[in-house]
Amino acid sequence: MRRSLVVSLLLVLCGAPAFAEGPLLTEQGWAVRPEGRLSLDAGLILGTPAAWQTGLSAGVGGGVMIGRRWAWGVRASWSTATESSLAWTVTRQDMRVRAVGAIQQAAGRGTFALRLGLGPTVVHEDRVRNQGMRAGLTGSDLETSVFTTLPAADLEAVVAVRVAGPWALIVCGGPSVLFADGTFHGGWTTLLGAGWQP
Repeated sequence: MRRSLVVSLLLVLCGAPAFAEGPLLTEQGWAVRPEGRLSLDAGLILGTPAAWQTGLSAGVGGGVMIGRRWAWGVRASWSTATESSLAWTVTRQDMRVRAVGAIQQAAGRGTFALRLGLGPTVVHEDRVRNQGMRAGLTGSDLETSVFTTLPAADLEAVVAVRVAGPWALIVCGGPSVLFADGTFHGGWTTLLGAGWQP
C-alpha cells in the first residue's frame, strides 16, 4: 500500500503540469495580433485656430482608415478658441474635414505612420462687442456671426501603441497650412486619443 501511494504521488507530480507553467489569464488580452485593414481612432484635439497666429484651439476629432502599408481614409474634427480685446470678444469654431493618405509601418506593439490630409476647414466666427448691451447696442453693432470655408492641408506623424487586444493609444501631430485672405497661414495640430483595430 505504501509503495502504491508513492507511485501514485510520483505519477501525479510528473504527469500534471505545474500551475506556474500555464498561460496567464491576461496573456490573451495583451497578445500582439496581426493588424487588420480597418482602424478607427478618436481623441482630444489641440492646435492653433484657423488663420489666427495666437491662442489655442481645443476640441475633439477622429477618423477611419483602411489599409496596411498604404492606407486611405477620412478624418473630421471640431475645436474652438476664444480671444478678447478691449472692444471685442471673438469665439471661433473650426470644423475640419480631410481626405487622408498615409504610409505606415508596424513594429512590435507599435505602428508608425506619416499622414497627409487635404480638405476644407469651415470656420464660424462669433464677435460680440464688450459692454455693448449696457451701451444699448443691438443687431450687428452688438454682435456679428460669419461662416467661411478655407482650403487646408495637414501633415502628421502618428505613433500608435497597442495596449490590449485591438485597442491602442494614439499620439499624432504636425504642421498644418490653410489659404485665407490671399495668403497661406501656418499652424499645427495634435491629437491624443484611443484607437481600435480589429
